[in-house]
Amino acid sequence: MNQAAIVQKLWNYCNVLRDDGMSYGDYVEQLTYLLFLKMADERTKAPYNQKSPVPSMYSWPSLIKKDGDELFDHYRHTLEALGNQKGLLGLIFNKSQNKFQDPAKLRRLIVDLIDKETWVSMSADVKGDAYEGLLEKNAQDTKSGAGQYFTPRPLIQAIVDVMAPKPGETVSDPACGTGGFLLAAHDYVVKHNPNLTKPQKTKLKEETFKGWELVQATARLCAMNMLLHGIGSQDFEPIVVSDSLAADPGDRFDLVLTNPPFGKKSSTTIVGEEGKVSKERDIVERGDFWTTTSNKQLNFVQHVKTLLKQNGRAAVVVPDNVLFEGGAGETIRRKLLHECDVHTLLRLPTGLFYAQGVKANVLFFDKKPASETPWTKKLWIYDLRTNIHFTLKTDPLKREDLDEFVKCYNPENRHQRKATWSDKKLDGRWRAYTYDEIAARDKVSLDIFWLRDESLSESDNLPDPDVLAQEIVDDLEAALEQFREIAGDLSGTAGATEQ
Repeated sequence: MNQAAIVQKLWNYCNVLRDDGMSYGDYVEQLTYLLFLKMADERTKAPYNQKSPVPSMYSWPSLIKKDGDELFDHYRHTLEALGNQKGLLGLIFNKSQNKFQDPAKLRRLIVDLIDKETWVSMSADVKGDAYEGLLEKNAQDTKSGAGQYFTPRPLIQAIVDVMAPKPGETVSDPACGTGGFLLAAHDYVVKHNPNLTKPQKTKLKEETFKGWELVQATARLCAMNMLLHGIGSQDFEPIVVSDSLAADPGDRFDLVLTNPPFGKKSSTTIVGEEGKVSKERDIVERGDFWTTTSNKQLNFVQHVKTLLKQNGRAAVVVPDNVLFEGGAGETIRRKLLHECDVHTLLRLPTGLFYAQGVKANVLFFDKKPASETPWTKKLWIYDLRTNIHFTLKTDPLKREDLDEFVKCYNPENRHQRKATWSDKKLDGRWRAYTYDEIAARDKVSLDIFWLRDESLSESDNLPDPDVLAQEIVDDLEAALEQFREIAGDLSGTAGATEQ
């Protein structure tokens, strides 16, 4: 069966279950458990003949044989037992629960949808893309809050295209969500290196990628997503479930690609003796950090610097406040410009992310050895924000919208770049600023604009009303978030919602 037919089949059944009160997120989770069991069983047969990591009493054939309440009980016990296992099994099934209300619908999903396909022999593109489609749909379901873990795939593809990972290079994402960056890097290496040797393929599958994810349910989806794309095994777990900011893991990578969670302050909720609830700042104290701050985004920038090998390359999605905030923000920018080659900044438009009110950028830098003089000589900025409007539903970002940026970046030789802006071409979106120009700016701000916002001067150039309305909503959301943080600072509590 082709990809479109499988996606359609999975979707149709999802809609049946939604009538039963099951959310997209619940559906994807239940599908994850059952697909894993089915594929583990398929691998025990020819030509694979592998030993299944799943104990036989909880294997796929044990589910197929049962029906009605007996199936329901057995499925519940299976999830519970496998959640206590070690390795990939534990990662996939930890804290798993049966979300079905009707045994007949569980039986139908097992027998009619999953058992009729041979998933292992299906191409990674087909089953992987089908699963990605489910994850994206789940992200669009704003009530579930899953959108915070989902970075738009066209943006990820463009970032990976300019970073150009090579065979043998290690890749990390310290806030990996459902694994978009890691998968795109894997696909890039496979596509651009069709003649990989067997050792290279093994290394790509089991030694190349490492992700950290704080939320167990999201880590589960990520592990399954990667497994469907051919990454990881029972002996190699590419995902660690933990707070990556808590400590230096000791590992170092050639590439770090990440979109850390939005939400500025880190906090822990404390319940006092009399039931009074307060919040305490999570100040991350680490010897490898340049400065101490409760701003999670600034901490992630410092953490990424730590994770890089010497001359390692990073691409980090950061909100605007990382570019201009004073205090710790200024300290971190000065250190970053001095100790790393901060060579590129991509300014993103609004309307890209499921988290509302986010104005974001992508910061590209290379880690360098100690030096008395700053490593950053020239910062190239591409403005994809001014006079550009996207919406998640009616006009979403497409990969071709980033073609000019990729061309300007010049991944083949980024030291040979040509500006598209000049005194004679004032609408050019690509220009460079020297280190001295940036260092002279107030608080070493990287929040730099030069294009004229046409909507401010000519009403004919206003975007469509729905786009305009959404931008107003985004601006109000962003302002509200800042006011919450100011109020939190004044009262000594963390104002931002934890993500």
